Amino acid sequence: MDLNSIVALLAVAIVAGTPLLFAAVGEVMAERSGILNLGVEGMMLVGAVTGFIVTVTTENHWLGILAAAAGGAVLAAIHAFICITLKGNQVVSGLALTIFGTGTASFLGKNYVGLPLTNRFNPIDIPVLGDIPVLGPILFRHDAMVYLSIVLALALWYIMFRTSWGLSLRAVGENPAAADAVGISVSRVRYLATIIGGMMAGLGGAYLSLAYAPTWQESITAGRGWIAVALVIFALWNPLRAILGSYLFGGVEALTFRIQTAGFQISPFFLSMLPYLFTILVLVIVTIRLRQEAGVPAALGFPYDREER
Repeated sequence: MDLNSIVALLAVAIVAGTPLLFAAVGEVMAERSGILNLGVEGMMLVGAVTGFIVTVTTENHWLGILAAAAGGAVLAAIHAFICITLKGNQVVSGLALTIFGTGTASFLGKNYVGLPLTNRFNPIDIPVLGDIPVLGPILFRHDAMVYLSIVLALALWYIMFRTSWGLSLRAVGENPAAADAVGISVSRVRYLATIIGGMMAGLGGAYLSLAYAPTWQESITAGRGWIAVALVIFALWNPLRAILGSYLFGGVEALTFRIQTAGFQISPFFLSMLPYLFTILVLVIVTIRLRQEAGVPAALGFPYDREER
């Protein structure tokens, strides 16, 4: 493999990792507040279909992006209501929303299957930076949503670790009773974090249908929502690590495409399995690591009842 092939592979890894980055960073935010959201896959699908439909209808992909974020937020709000207000089981609620989101996306998009998108996100060649040897093609010749995903990841990291609200968020995820005792509204923080997470998942889905593969097809996410949930563990609930992790997982996906086009006599079904096999391997390694390093929010997955404080 020559240098040009390596550069192209790394550039594709960033593109392939972008939908994972949107979803994973949003899930980091939700889980930091103590809410486990296993409905990411469904929220990505709803974001993908709503973003595509609005873009086709209005011929404005930025309106499509807003619609996708809103679609993800609606499902996240349902999850928040079930888990925070009704104190329902977070795992069951998340799985139900994945099924619901999958069915909803299929229903809404049935008349749009295979329809090509003319008004798509195109790569932006940043002047000067795009001409830098090696680094230019890898980092500075992508579409606007790639850069948006990085900006949002950095912004959420800053909010999470450098602001008073971020401190409240982490306090609610670690010890909601103590946070409540000092005047922090546990419900409000968890609602906001969960809805932001849903919006990010919707943006991840929109990237798939508006930029990565500009069309609509059922199950366009192909399990990326589940990979994003696993990526949160890999990143140890840190948005900065999620950036690197997303591109690493994206690199695995890009490598499978490269192997297929190179003509190697390997079953395409096995190659399709590679990202998920890699996910399982990473989970095993990180689980062993977590025994030695703190990272899991202590209240993750547990409802908070003020009367039991």
